[in-house]
Amino acid sequence: MLRKKLFGSIMIAALLPGIIAGCSSNNNENAGQTNSAQTTNTESTQGATDGKLVDLEVWWANTGYKGIEKDSPLYKQYADLLGVGVISPYVEWNGGTDYLNTLNMKIAAGEMPNVFLPWNGNETDLAKNGAIADLTDLLPEYAPNLWKLIPEDVWNVVKANDPTGKGRIYWIPGIKGYERTTGMIRKDWLDTLGLQIPKTQDEYINVLKAFKEQDPNGNGTADEIPTGGRQNARWMDHLFNMYGVAMVEGYPDWDIYNGELTYSAVSPNMKDALAFIAKLYKEQLMDQETFLNDKAAWDGKVDGNLVGSYFQWAESSYLHLGLIEQSSGVKADFSVLPVLEAPGYEGQGFITTKQVGNPEWVVSAQQDDEHLKASLKFLNGIADQSKWMDIYWGAEGMHYSVADGKKTKLPDDKSTQQNRLTPYDQFGNIEFKEQLLTESASESDKWQFEQSIRNMKDLQQYVKIIAGDGLPSTVYTDYPDIKNNTLWYEYATKIIIGTYSIDKFDEFVDKWNSSGGAEVTKRAREWYAKLGK
Repeated sequence: MLRKKLFGSIMIAALLPGIIAGCSSNNNENAGQTNSAQTTNTESTQGATDGKLVDLEVWWANTGYKGIEKDSPLYKQYADLLGVGVISPYVEWNGGTDYLNTLNMKIAAGEMPNVFLPWNGNETDLAKNGAIADLTDLLPEYAPNLWKLIPEDVWNVVKANDPTGKGRIYWIPGIKGYERTTGMIRKDWLDTLGLQIPKTQDEYINVLKAFKEQDPNGNGTADEIPTGGRQNARWMDHLFNMYGVAMVEGYPDWDIYNGELTYSAVSPNMKDALAFIAKLYKEQLMDQETFLNDKAAWDGKVDGNLVGSYFQWAESSYLHLGLIEQSSGVKADFSVLPVLEAPGYEGQGFITTKQVGNPEWVVSAQQDDEHLKASLKFLNGIADQSKWMDIYWGAEGMHYSVADGKKTKLPDDKSTQQNRLTPYDQFGNIEFKEQLLTESASESDKWQFEQSIRNMKDLQQYVKIIAGDGLPSTVYTDYPDIKNNTLWYEYATKIIIGTYSIDKFDEFVDKWNSSGGAEVTKRAREWYAKLGK
């Protein structure tokens, strides 16, 4: 039987003390909210083996939308598309904190969902204790769509990260089939000033000076912000990537430096990058409020037709283009900023990308064969790319309307709309994203979506998969400040704004190593050696 193939015994009792201790008492109410949901291990509607529908309780992130109840619009749609009944009770998300507490309470009560999103590394203990299914031998047979969709290199990383040390697969990772982020520059401003897109650092500095001094937005006021970013030196990766610094949306990452896997924040490359950025800040060529900007403040400056060059998701640039047009009447042109050639680093720059995403799905080992097969059928269904567009649109009348044969997205309404699955985000490729953007455009905003598609494609030429792709969070065990980049934020901020000289960088490296960085580096290099690259 499938169950015998999967596991011999379940050791859930070993989890209970730690799980219960980790749950705050005020989450009993949250846990109670889910008790009325379908208890799928004992209350399936019909058997899976005879082709009839089996109900599953499935949990994933929900930022405030309605849950999915039996016989509701999304339940019916998913039953048709996936061949299983998907029941998903509303569970408060709150950045994942409430979700994890509620999930832990359900697990402790012996009511683990059939399929669910693990969070904050809890899949590690669940796998060690036999609470989630070993999927290694099951996926090729029962979920071939998913098995083929995820590249072999990614599966190898998942196996290397197996907390049992046996090289098995216990979770389904997200994958990035293409890179989303890039530096961008106002091509229409360059055209106004008679300038070309810069390719070198020196050319970029000259462009920033022109943006600052020559009124490219044409409002007669010297209010332009040449470039900038957000608090903690985030969302300004375009200023680091010319130095070959591995960085993901402002988070330093791991790559090969001097022949060894190394945290990029302590590399010589980072020291040179910080010296350059500090120079931009001193010369007021970057926003002087960079380290005060939150997302709303920085986006507001971009959307207010003030920013000449910034770092963002290329595929989402249409959102900013629409807001710039609303605020100023200008049809802006954000083009991809090439990875610039920095002195001494010619040919070494790149845009960081990772192929291996976070764990997206695990399958309960506390279920019978019928529900286990249905759980695998669910995973196989969401990996079928031919179904993604239907999943994206959701339920007619709830998520979209149809007029003259054309679908139109309805305004976001969390009080009435059920929480949709998003496999196209978890496993998507650039071709599907292009299709999605094309179908989302109207005649009036088509130009905005065309820019997003162009930029999304253009940036791929600068992308590099870093060596630290898939590094497990367990390397940071006992060193939360290292994981959270605490020391890096302090020194990067103070060096850039001029409180510290660049000479303080060496002090940062020493402190980082002595406060746990050396041990984390040892673990990271041991992990990398296991990959055999």
